[in-house]
Amino acid sequence: MASRSLSNVPRRSLLDLAPLELDCMSVLWPMGEGTVREIRERLAPLRPRAYTTIMTIMDRLARKGVVERRKVGRAYLYRPNLSAADARAHALESVVKSFFGGSTGAVLEQLESSAHGEAEGAASARPSRAKTEPENERVANIRPQPASPQPAPRKQETSPRDADEQPQTARMDTTLL
Repeated sequence: MASRSLSNVPRRSLLDLAPLELDCMSVLWPMGEGTVREIRERLAPLRPRAYTTIMTIMDRLARKGVVERRKVGRAYLYRPNLSAADARAHALESVVKSFFGGSTGAVLEQLESSAHGEAEGAASARPSRAKTEPENERVANIRPQPASPQPAPRKQETSPRDADEQPQTARMDTTLL
């Protein structure tokens, strides 16, 4: 089986992009074009990353053919090769082919059943553990909590005069027994 070189061949689908690559694209699409610094600034509230990390991601996207870049002064200006709408259409087409055998009817059925399940609510969609598990099994699954450590007994402060008057007795620490 021959392996393909990702640096020479553009990705077939937006689903093939790594999460940070997709995040960078999601920031770049509304901008139209931007530098690494601009992309990083807009991405920072959601995913703060170092400048060099975003620079590496954008370089990879350029080598994969997802974006094109041109040098402007000392920086590169990146522009997507595919609109967000086209990317969504390609991703959806890939999902339909991969997961539903190309059947849009099956996709619609899945969406309807998912929407129906959400409308019923999470509590009624799944049986609760209390209804499905007998009482004795629930009790058996309870783990004993470790005992909290007890503070060491405090020494009483004594003056030098008191030390002579009081006999010293050693106390055994019984907290560990």
